[in-house]
This record gives sequence, C-alpha cells and structure tokens, in this order.
Amino acid sequence: MNNSVSNTARLLWAGLRALLVLTLVTGVIYPLVVTGIAQGIFPGKANGSEIKSEGKVVGSSLIGQSYNLPLKKGQETPDPDLKWFQGRPQNGLGTNSINTQYSLILSGATNLSADSKVLVQQVKDAKAAVIKDNSVPGYTVKASQVPADAVTSSGSGLDPDISPAYADLQVHRIAEKNGLSVAQVQKLVDEHTDGRTLGFIGEPTVNVLELNIALKSLVTKS
Repeated sequence: MNNSVSNTARLLWAGLRALLVLTLVTGVIYPLVVTGIAQGIFPGKANGSEIKSEGKVVGSSLIGQSYNLPLKKGQETPDPDLKWFQGRPQNGLGTNSINTQYSLILSGATNLSADSKVLVQQVKDAKAAVIKDNSVPGYTVKASQVPADAVTSSGSGLDPDISPAYADLQVHRIAEKNGLSVAQVQKLVDEHTDGRTLGFIGEPTVNVLELNIALKSLVTKS
C-alpha cells in the first residue's frame, strides 16, 4: 500500500514538473524569443504595420480608411471629401446589430453574384459618381477610363490600396480642389506607386492612406 502511494506521488510530481517546464518554455520563453526576433527584424509588421503622421499613429498600411464629409441632417450615407484621394467602395462592410453596446464595423464581402441586379446597379451608380466627381474644368473623365477597383469593393471591404489607374484618374480633381498643379499631384502618385512583388507577383498598387499623408504635407508646404 505504501509503495502504491509512493509511486502515485512520484508520478504526480513528475507530471507537475513537466507541466511547469512546458508552461515556462511554451508560455514564456518561446513567446518572448519570437517577439524579440519579430521586433528586431520586422518591427513594422510586428506592430501592425502602423503608419504615422506628425508623430502620431494614424492607421495601418493593411486597412483602408474612408475620407468622407460629416453627415448632414437627415443624411444616411456621407458624401466623399473630394479634396482627398478616395479608396475602393466599401459595399461589403456591415454594422454590429447584435451586441449594440459596442459600435463596431463588420468586415466582409457583398456575396453578390456577377449577374446580381443589385451588384450591377451598384457598379453603374459608382461609375457615374466617379465620372462626375473627377471631371473638372478642362478635364472630363470618360467611362472607358474608370478601372474596376473604382466601382467594386474588395473581399474584405477594407482594401487599403487602389490601382495606379484609379489614382491617376483622380489627379486632376485633387489638383483643382487643393490649388496644386497637375504635375505636382501626378508626381505624388508616381512616388507612391508600388510595383509587383519580386517584379512579377500581383499588380502595382497605391496605398491611399500613405498617398493622402503625402498630399497633406504638400498642401501645407504650398
């Protein structure tokens, strides 16, 4: 009987030691090592790909933002603030209707099929708005100039990038609204256009937040 109790105690103690060692290694040492390596080699990605402006974090390079005017009385959908570059439509975003204690935005796609009448109408309306908003005296946007990303939302609704074609299309409007020359604004777009990864993966993109931060700096200096 005593031997049985003694063996049980030894097994329990061995199990406890294994638990403590594994907890220390996997729960403390390993996370600290991984965090240290990430902070040392990839600090930007480790911290959420933060973007700073004037010393303050203003967003992430991975999450798109809206550039809208304040809602007017009786208005449900805000108008875009046309002095800023605009990102892709955000038709896939929803609002939290379950736990209303928190004001949350739900990311997602519209899940509308390609032949959906709702989607077709959304695209038509978005295209008409892009043409209207970006046509300024001396420059009229043609329907053929409007790229797909200007009228369709991404799978998440939070795409931070637009195509160079969509950025270029907005240049004349941005110049007119901010009292800048077209050449100045076009230079900003060119400087903030990222090419394909490794030269062949994906498509060239323009990060809207980074571009608007550069635009703000240019307007301040002008």
